Amino acid sequence: MNIESILKPFQRFGVHLGLERIEQLLTSLGNPHEQVPIIHVAGTNGKGSVCAYLSSILTQAGYKVGRYTSPHLVDWNERICLNEQPISLEALQSLLLQVQNAINPAIESPTQFEVITAAAWLYFAQNNVDIAVVEVGLGGRLDATNICDRPLVSVITSISREHWQQLGSTLAEIAREKAGIIKPGCPVVVGQLPIEAQEVVRSRITKLNCPAVFVKTATELPPIDEQRWASYQNIEYPLPLLGKMQLSNSAIAIATIQILQQKGWQITPEAIWAGMKQTRWLGRLQWVKFGDFPILIDGAHNPAAAQALRQYADTLEAPLTWVMGMLATKDYREIFTALLRLGDCLHLVPVPDHSSANPLELAILARGICPDLAICQTHDDLNSGLKAAKSDRVVILCGSLYLVGHFLKSLPSP
Repeated sequence: MNIESILKPFQRFGVHLGLERIEQLLTSLGNPHEQVPIIHVAGTNGKGSVCAYLSSILTQAGYKVGRYTSPHLVDWNERICLNEQPISLEALQSLLLQVQNAINPAIESPTQFEVITAAAWLYFAQNNVDIAVVEVGLGGRLDATNICDRPLVSVITSISREHWQQLGSTLAEIAREKAGIIKPGCPVVVGQLPIEAQEVVRSRITKLNCPAVFVKTATELPPIDEQRWASYQNIEYPLPLLGKMQLSNSAIAIATIQILQQKGWQITPEAIWAGMKQTRWLGRLQWVKFGDFPILIDGAHNPAAAQALRQYADTLEAPLTWVMGMLATKDYREIFTALLRLGDCLHLVPVPDHSSANPLELAILARGICPDLAICQTHDDLNSGLKAAKSDRVVILCGSLYLVGHFLKSLPSP
């Protein structure tokens, strides 16, 4: 029995927010989450990058560090890491069977996300981690990760309009869900938020009497040996991840580390420097080779992420060709508006094995939003779309992390 076959039956329960099922499941497993100190990270965009920075720095500081993120790009084991190393497929399979055996058939079944989340808590507890960096799956208040009463730090990276079907149609409603990870008296780090969202977050922080840091963006420094550098709170550090938004994400990570230092965690400036330098985060503004052809890949699956991608693409000062596929639930109009410009080429493909938007319908919408596209074509699959896109332009694959994952999975092993 492999990982996919263990998890697939739970897929039919879909997205079903709430804490009752995960609480019952973890109780059956001996409450492993109570043994693991955590940094809890929510936000619309930037969660993964912040988790990657934190995990890397804490590992360099000599701690045993768990990291739990979602979704995965290629394999399920990417979601659960120990000191930057993904759990082995064999160990994950064993954990999932333990979780499966703990499920009470007499009560409502947990969702797929709840099962893998329980496996992560179990893995961290069994390995006696010093600290775990835990990314919220969806929202915050009712997310399966939100069962710890005393996080070391709660982090909210950003808030924009996404997953409104589950979280609410306004920024204030979405902020209220994400602010649900804030716990009484526990420190909070907050990135730059729209005013409407910030008011909601500030209100909860005040109500729960939490010490809070509202993070300004870091300052970009002149590069050294082609390596980007930044500075936040008089700490200078390398910045390996691309894009202007990393000035904000990295500052959030540094502010979180400073809170841990104040709590007595031994994290030297050298550990911060080395941890930042070695941070990797797949599928976000990442250059890869398609055969001998360079391609920029990025999820860019919501309007805010699309704006950040376009901002980076504009720095390349080259004609652009987009290869895009999106899920049926996404805000195509705003994503196209953020990305497409006069003279761009666009190749639309389906997202395999997921509820994909129809490329033909996307093409009609894209032409309406940007009538001056040089090319707007649809393709039956990603491979044919990429082959058609190969040119002397910069080629960017985006629109869905699942599409990016499918692309990475298709590449030959290094």
